[in-house]
Amino acid sequence: MDRNLALEFVRVTEAAAIAASKWVGRGEAKKADGAAVKEMRSRFNQIDFAGTVVIGEGSKDEAPELYQGEKVGTGKGSRMDLAIDPLECTDSVAYGRYNAITVIAAGAKGSLFSGPDTYMEKIAVGPRAVKAIKLDAKPSENIKKTAKALGKKVSDVTVVVLDRPRHKDLIEQIRKAGARVRLITDGDVAGGIAPCMPESGIDMLMGIGASAEAVLAGVAVKIMGGQLLCRFRPKEGHEHLLKEAGLNTIKIYSVNDLAKGNQLTFTATGVIDGPLLQGVRFNDPTIITHSIVIRGLSGTVRYITTHHRIK
Repeated sequence: MDRNLALEFVRVTEAAAIAASKWVGRGEAKKADGAAVKEMRSRFNQIDFAGTVVIGEGSKDEAPELYQGEKVGTGKGSRMDLAIDPLECTDSVAYGRYNAITVIAAGAKGSLFSGPDTYMEKIAVGPRAVKAIKLDAKPSENIKKTAKALGKKVSDVTVVVLDRPRHKDLIEQIRKAGARVRLITDGDVAGGIAPCMPESGIDMLMGIGASAEAVLAGVAVKIMGGQLLCRFRPKEGHEHLLKEAGLNTIKIYSVNDLAKGNQLTFTATGVIDGPLLQGVRFNDPTIITHSIVIRGLSGTVRYITTHHRIK
């Protein structure tokens, strides 16, 4: 992907992050999300490219979401698939919790997996432990093999897990294996990418989370040489979504299924501090944002700190 286009996407996530950050702690999740969506859509439509949202927030009838199938951009230039989350962790923003980002994953036409918006079971690790994990293995076995691959004691391995009632047994198994658990209230995009970044202090992601987040994280994890394995685990009432899409609960997807080729980019800007990025800072007369851009062609990971002058 053209590096100038990747920079344009940073401007999109920055604008969405600033808009959402104005709602931090106000208890208004929908308004925070709506503000991010409005800015993201507006900025996309100023860029010369022809984008199609293949992973979005809902259907066309659920506006103001950027919906699956929506066309964005001026229509001139490269044709691209987009997986987006204008505001991942809306509740974190609404209640002033840890970890919220605005995210865009992009690829050449047909490169990004498109599936129903439901749940998947997931496991993710960084480059050194790619061959150590199996989705069907017991948590203790995956932890033991990952520790060996990383040259660590099991007691030094940290596993990030969404803090949900459905993960009670998983959390007990991780602790019984001797590893550490880092619970997060929301945000398994950042959690899935974190094992690829040694400075994050996270070695693995385990648990069940949204399918859209699997694709978003999968793009970054693939570029950085890690692995994310996942399989559909639809919640009650979502089984028909898989059937309609011709999918099942048997196939295990890897990063190469979620994102094909190397014409890929992952762009995110922090809204609230998390394991991946710092949040937005209001520092009169400027607003400071912290972003990351990961490019598939070059394999580069760039951190961008931008000082926006307040008008």
